[in-house]
Amino acid sequence: MQLKIVSPPSDETMQLALPPAPKDRETKAAGVAAPGRRAEKPTGRLAVVTVPVLAALAPVTRALAPYAEKAAPYARRLRPVYPRPGRDDWRRWIPSWRQWLAAFLGTVGLTGLFLTVAYATTDIPTNLNTYATQQDNVYFWSDGTPMARTGWVRRQAMPLKDIPEGVRWAVLAAENESFYTDPGISVKGISRAVWRTIGEGDTEGGSTITQQYVKNVYLTQNQTVSRKITEAMIALKLDNRMSKDKILEGYLNTSWFGRGTYGIQRASQAYYGKDVSKLNPSEAAMLASLLKGAGLYDPTLSKANHHRAVERWNWILDRMVKIGKLSPAERAKYTKFPEPLKTAQVYDTGKQSDYLVELASQYAKKSAHISARQFDLGGYQIYTTFDRERESKLTAAVTKAREEAAKKDPKGAKSAHYGAASVATDGRIVAVYGGPDHRKQGYNESNATTVPAGSAFTPFVYAAGLEHGVMKTREGTRTPVGPDSVYNGDDGVPVTTPEGPYWDRSGRKVAAHNDGNKSYGQLSLRQALAKSVDTPFMQLGMDTGLKAVTSTAERAGLLSSSIGPQVPALSLGNSTPSAIRMASGYATFAGSGVHTEPYSVRRITRNGAKVPLTAPDRRRAVRPEVAQQVNAALADNFRAAHPTAAATTPAAGKDGTTDKDTALWYTGSLKSVSTAVVVYRIDLSESLEPLPLEGVAGTTADSVPFGIWSSAVGTG
Repeated sequence: MQLKIVSPPSDETMQLALPPAPKDRETKAAGVAAPGRRAEKPTGRLAVVTVPVLAALAPVTRALAPYAEKAAPYARRLRPVYPRPGRDDWRRWIPSWRQWLAAFLGTVGLTGLFLTVAYATTDIPTNLNTYATQQDNVYFWSDGTPMARTGWVRRQAMPLKDIPEGVRWAVLAAENESFYTDPGISVKGISRAVWRTIGEGDTEGGSTITQQYVKNVYLTQNQTVSRKITEAMIALKLDNRMSKDKILEGYLNTSWFGRGTYGIQRASQAYYGKDVSKLNPSEAAMLASLLKGAGLYDPTLSKANHHRAVERWNWILDRMVKIGKLSPAERAKYTKFPEPLKTAQVYDTGKQSDYLVELASQYAKKSAHISARQFDLGGYQIYTTFDRERESKLTAAVTKAREEAAKKDPKGAKSAHYGAASVATDGRIVAVYGGPDHRKQGYNESNATTVPAGSAFTPFVYAAGLEHGVMKTREGTRTPVGPDSVYNGDDGVPVTTPEGPYWDRSGRKVAAHNDGNKSYGQLSLRQALAKSVDTPFMQLGMDTGLKAVTSTAERAGLLSSSIGPQVPALSLGNSTPSAIRMASGYATFAGSGVHTEPYSVRRITRNGAKVPLTAPDRRRAVRPEVAQQVNAALADNFRAAHPTAAATTPAAGKDGTTDKDTALWYTGSLKSVSTAVVVYRIDLSESLEPLPLEGVAGTTADSVPFGIWSSAVGTG
């Protein structure tokens, strides 16, 4: 054997040129020139190998040399020689059976080697496809019917135990009946798909459910040979590591069913308007047909689609009978195609429901301790306290008031704002009016602490006096007061302290005023509340102590952040509670003095599993007899102000006017639900300061808030 040492340029690695058929076996095994022999010019094609690699391979070539020598004669016989000697005509060009066998065995060996390497080097991804795991959050009315959904993807995962067996086998019959026995891949299907992809530039199915699940959650939808091979390798490994039930569950929750839905649960809702747990095998077979391509099998899209869907539906049901998952007797029941809904029941948010979703989502995250990031991943079923009928009535009542205001005073109506809320005595928020459209007005009027409560605050002062008593002298003891305790109801009565008149910072005596500056003389506290006389309550607040008034109001439901300055005007409503909190406070009086923090979510589940909720705080705000006395005075007020409605409605309520006529309230309780309505004006383009109502909310005798309240609760 001769080697030619090639002198490389200064920037190249030295290389050795080897002749293809060396004569010296030892030289051949060692990969170097024999001692004492001059390197001859090689003939034929040369293999160029770097010196380090050649040296590394030397032990291997020496070990294989004896075997190579024995195999050489057979290799020479397998080497095709064309034309073949000893053959005539066309047979001279046909390989021998030995050559065919060698080619076949070589192909099998190389394929096996390739697949072995591919399997060993392919790992199951640790991170799932984000899009495949993202879900939407679905919100429900208090009666359990869907209200709204949020999220980019219409998907709601369901545990396999909550998916009926008939639904599972309808899918398996349609897609992969051997799912529970196959190794996770279909060799026939893969071969067909690869052949069509390479040979015809097209794609075809044939994948197992495991492969389809892998494609859904780990890979992309790109139809390439490399992706198909990767899919098969991951499917094999996944089948060895994950139970069949878990794979099926994942597949049913990530598959595309058309109409913008992913997963069998959302598909069931979109096509049949019900949960997957309520599907029968016939409906399940129709949904299973969509897995072959919703664009071709959604029967509502075209007559051709309908024809295809009916054929495949029949085939799936027959297939279920064939594999023993549906009895012939039950199959006989399903002769009529289960027509799906013409359009999907899409519960997107919009207009008023946005405000409901906002309240519910905030409460859900806080009470269930869910981070914003986790909540945005979706999969939550949020069962709210909102009553569909009450919400509809409240929204209709405010909408009507808005339209009437726009006709009477278009300019004033543009800056008019309406907030309303209904809260039950057990804390449930059953309805709110947050604004005309959340997408145009982002903040929620029902939850805004914008305008003062005015005289609607006086029941809290009354309750504080009844609960804590009063102190007429600084060193004296508290003495009780009751509904019959008499106070001066005249307009302009100076407010006094144990030391004398109360002076403001400007050096003027502070005096109380009634609405319209009307005087009433001496009257009991119950009469004062029944007739909406304000001056007795400013003095009662001073006698009781403003701290005691504040404490009572907070315990009854008002937030400390909304309580006004500790001055005599506190008793006449310088605090700015929201409509929700005002309704909650009145609900405390209607609920025998027990206050439950208002809440908007009663239950949360995630993919069928219950999510723990922190129970709303429940406390006694005032004694039961105090609550009854306050509620009785409010009932007197309702009968006096609205005798016609009172004839048929046992309600208790009161209006609320403010010092500068910037807001008008009405809050009343009926059948264990309190509703608060406020109307005010703010020009958002110029200032956030409340403006005079200028008749937009009507008058005390013809109150727009009362009209809304009356229509919403069913008295009007």
